[in-house]
Amino acid sequence: MLSTVACSKRAARRLPVVVVARALSTEPAASHPTPDLPPPGLSPSSSKNAKYRLYPRPRPAVSHRHSPLPKLPPTFGRNQLLPVSNSTRALLESIVAKFDAPIRYAFAYGSGVFEQDGYAENKKEGKEGPMLDFMFAVTHPAHFHSINMQQFPSHYPLHARVFGSSYITRLQEISPGVWFNPYVTMNGVTIKYGVTTVDNLCADLLNWRTLYLAGRMHKPLRIIKDDARVRLTQQVNLTSAVRAALLTLPSNFSENELFERIAGISYTGDPWMLLPAENRGKVSNIVSKQGPQFKELYHRLVVALSGVHWSPNSSSVEQDISLKARSARTRKLPVGLLSRVKQNYEQKGDEQLSQILQQGAYSHSVPS
Repeated sequence: MLSTVACSKRAARRLPVVVVARALSTEPAASHPTPDLPPPGLSPSSSKNAKYRLYPRPRPAVSHRHSPLPKLPPTFGRNQLLPVSNSTRALLESIVAKFDAPIRYAFAYGSGVFEQDGYAENKKEGKEGPMLDFMFAVTHPAHFHSINMQQFPSHYPLHARVFGSSYITRLQEISPGVWFNPYVTMNGVTIKYGVTTVDNLCADLLNWRTLYLAGRMHKPLRIIKDDARVRLTQQVNLTSAVRAALLTLPSNFSENELFERIAGISYTGDPWMLLPAENRGKVSNIVSKQGPQFKELYHRLVVALSGVHWSPNSSSVEQDISLKARSARTRKLPVGLLSRVKQNYEQKGDEQLSQILQQGAYSHSVPS
């Protein structure tokens, strides 16, 4: 009995020491050891290499001037993808592929791509065919010209080769913002290619600042290198051309009349058209041979506007020409066009109409 009491007293004296030791210990009280676990969210293999793999791959470059444009739906702007013959497509793509300098957006246009009246006789007479026209939109023009001049020095005149790519870029910044290299022979054909920036191209497509690029893109063209931003702004440009043409047409008209008004926008007021050597029937020559391409380009855009009816199997178009409908289309015209019309009426002394046009340039609340 006495020995049992003595043992219990000794155990009681040791109990606080065991409790304190257990409290300060970080080891689990399990009977068998467990392996060390990695921090939450990391696998055992990644915890070993975490300090060596802060960035496993290079991060994509993000422009500080423009937020990256998400990919457009596959069917958006499908009216812009006009087909050409397999031989023409292969030729155009092979020419553009020869350029080592980076090109974001490229298209071919003119009579060398889509047939026009007047050139069939030249072929019969054995005359040389029309020149192939290209337009390249790039991100950094100085970079493009530097690489391109090294690859194709003969494409540039002597003064451009002497002063270099920075000189060409400064000249290119002069309105309308395009540098041309004409009479270049590639793949056995004579071509002319223009170089502009994507920013300059999109600004003209949206606002019609000069119509130099936007007017060319009112007519059928073949896209060789596509870009989501340009395709989006080109759709706006085509719709603006439809609205401008509708304002000059009566309530009933034919599709050819619509196409000729659209194709003639870029030639209206062009001083070159006053020269004797220029073909006065250029617009009708374009439309007469490229009617199917024009219809593919514009039919969906026309029927999407309110107050316009155009059956797919019909060549006649009807539109609402009420004051409300016309004012709605006027308000949706590009800012550059509205500002020039406003200046024209200010010079004539019509202040009231110029104020209405000024309000229309900044108001897009009226549906059309």
